Amino acid sequence: MSLLSLRPDSGALPGARRRRLRAGSAALAALVLGLCVGCASTPTPAPERAATASYIVGAPDLLHVTILPDPAIERDVTVRPDGMISLDLIGDVPAAGRSVGEIASDVEQRITRFKRGAAVTVSLVTANSNSISVLGEVRTPQSFPLLKQTRVAEAIARVGGPIFTGSERSIRVVRSGGGEAVVFRVNLSAIQSGDMRTNIVLAEGDIVYVPPTFWARIGYAVQAVLFPFNPLLGLGTTVAGVAIGQ
Repeated sequence: MSLLSLRPDSGALPGARRRRLRAGSAALAALVLGLCVGCASTPTPAPERAATASYIVGAPDLLHVTILPDPAIERDVTVRPDGMISLDLIGDVPAAGRSVGEIASDVEQRITRFKRGAAVTVSLVTANSNSISVLGEVRTPQSFPLLKQTRVAEAIARVGGPIFTGSERSIRVVRSGGGEAVVFRVNLSAIQSGDMRTNIVLAEGDIVYVPPTFWARIGYAVQAVLFPFNPLLGLGTTVAGVAIGQ
């Protein structure tokens, strides 16, 4: 018997085994193809939505209070720094740290001594306490109240968006809580391309800062060296624009 006749031959494998091998190879190829297609077609998910909750009143929010029946009492009251509001007949009522519904219930209980069957409604007129600030290289830096759930891209759009000196890839959101500041990095260019991972929901007191680009920082430094007295003359902004634009 020849030695060659003793070597295993792949073509001599039993038919059932060959079929199992082919099926396994086909399944592996399908799995790899599915993963590739999934990676290419699955969009980057948006950040998780924050749980909705009742607005919590704080100073210096403006509230509108209506007390029925007739003679009706209607008052616009501002929450003082001590967290109180003042109303006819009952005097000071705690408001800060409560929802408008909780304030209305408290006022209703206090005024029943003076108005039988009183019905009290408290509504929020201006949310001055729940505000954020958008600063830096944006068209109109400002602070404004958060009247609804607002993401960082929406807040930047509200102030006119970044100007040409703003770095859209290095935006920062500074959040202070528990005596410690936390900084979130935001890439507005990626958000505009559909990557929503850094499009975070803003919270009360957040500061959104759009920094200058590398070349803008150089321009500002040159301006400070060449024109140190222009801000005193009221010409700083004009010269800065000319220096950077050239």
